[in-house]
Amino acid sequence: MKIRLEKDLPMLLFALVSASTVASLPQVESAWLGIKEVYGEQDVGLRLLREALLGVLIVYAWLEPRLRNGIFCSSVLAFLGVIASYVLFEVAYALYLDLPLIVPMTGLRVFEYLPLALIGFVTSGLGAGDYVVSKFAGYLRYYMVLQTGLALAQALWAPPLFGVSMLGGGRPFGSFVSPNLFGATMATCALLFALVPGMRRWLALSVFLALLSGSRTAFISALLVVFFQVYCALRPRDRWALLMPAPILAVGALILASSPLLSGRDDADPTQDGRLDLWQRVFEHHVHGPMDVLFGWGLGLSSNTVNLLFGAEYFPGQFDSDSLYLFLLNGYGVLGLLAYLMFLWTTTRMSVHPNKGLVTMFIFVAGLTFNMWEYFPQNAILMFLWGLVLGRTVKSEAAARRAHILPVDTGYVRQTP
Repeated sequence: MKIRLEKDLPMLLFALVSASTVASLPQVESAWLGIKEVYGEQDVGLRLLREALLGVLIVYAWLEPRLRNGIFCSSVLAFLGVIASYVLFEVAYALYLDLPLIVPMTGLRVFEYLPLALIGFVTSGLGAGDYVVSKFAGYLRYYMVLQTGLALAQALWAPPLFGVSMLGGGRPFGSFVSPNLFGATMATCALLFALVPGMRRWLALSVFLALLSGSRTAFISALLVVFFQVYCALRPRDRWALLMPAPILAVGALILASSPLLSGRDDADPTQDGRLDLWQRVFEHHVHGPMDVLFGWGLGLSSNTVNLLFGAEYFPGQFDSDSLYLFLLNGYGVLGLLAYLMFLWTTTRMSVHPNKGLVTMFIFVAGLTFNMWEYFPQNAILMFLWGLVLGRTVKSEAAARRAHILPVDTGYVRQTP
């Protein structure tokens, strides 16, 4: 068997993302019938397919010599060692707080797709990042066709289980368990299409589906992609005219996304958001001293995965964080939260990728009211893109130029100087 990274990796990524079409089939069928399932009663059997495909990707990275050598270099291993040491400390601290082992283990789900970030990092360093993303986006069009058909049918005829869509039916959920997950994935697809030239029609379709979902986070994330597209299209001397009103535009987008017309809900007023009440109650009842602030007050307690597997109140103190940053603050404390933000900032400092600002800002914004690292396939796509951006540095580009490497369909070939 001949392994060719440039040909195999886009197909494997597409297969992994496509697993979302079958992972939630029982819940999709129930939603079509107007039945909203309880978290703890959901069947997780089909979801093993995505873990199996993730395992295939990890095995592939081990078998592909260039990926294996890039991942097992000293700098990457040192970084992973630091991360693993701190995570083990937090697990031990959670057990010290008498939490069952399953709680901190499910809290570690944010690292589930870290191998994809490593694969993206090495792929970008090899100079094949743009090519792999382009091929992956080409395959992703078939996925979008399926999701568009489902979404339009649901927006017209599905029962209003999650609210009413702009087209008169229920808020569309595609092949997902809720409109929020569907909208978040569509916004992430818009981000991916924005990185590839010639994909503007698919970018527009993704933005439309994110808007149709009624998810405020998805709508604002999709608008962020559009904002960056307009920003890049302007001349440098004219961009200040777009940046000056940006805060006002952001507030306006939040108000618009919260309107019943777009959100499909009458209780979406941001000034009376349940998330704000939730966050206030969390700080009032779960923070008991400086140790809680520094190291968190229970790794995994705010994980939606615990709710999914065991129910919303299975463990004392369990709650839905509904924010990546509250999840990090709860599980890893101020130290972990600052480390995450510092890593985002470091990405923009190290990378020379032309779309580094868009990718890092998208990741930052999407986490404000949504823990995207827990939800598939958004976490898989974003992890890969984050690694891809981080791996494109001045050093890696210089190495690629010295080797005269050019990615093509049949693999790497050498250019004649």
